Amino acid sequence: MTDHGYVRFQGPVRNHRGQYPGVFGLANGLAREGRLSEEQFRFWRAANDWYDGHYPNPSATDPEVYDSAVNPGAVAWFKTSAVHLIERVDGYLDLLAAHGVPCVRVESADPGRVVYEDEVQIVAVPRV
Repeated sequence: MTDHGYVRFQGPVRNHRGQYPGVFGLANGLAREGRLSEEQFRFWRAANDWYDGHYPNPSATDPEVYDSAVNPGAVAWFKTSAVHLIERVDGYLDLLAAHGVPCVRVESADPGRVVYEDEVQIVAVPRV
């Protein structure tokens, strides 16, 4: 693991799988449920497309990275050096706030056992 700090944006309450859902999952849930206005939907689609084009999908490299049997509780964290990615999260936070969906910023120097790493992010299994 490289010497970085890490940041994650997540809901403050665990979901049915016992995890704190991340900012992208929370926003995707609103879209999937049809709760976004036309303008919000355009923002969400464009923002997701931008992220898809600007950083790797860990699942494409390792299809088991989020497998609950292999890496229970694994979640993604931005490296604090990935400022260009972190800055763009604000739009998602505004979208969630508009729907009363809480999302908090969590920072850690050691978020768990790293099971994936690239230049801008890690996926880690939280320590028990």
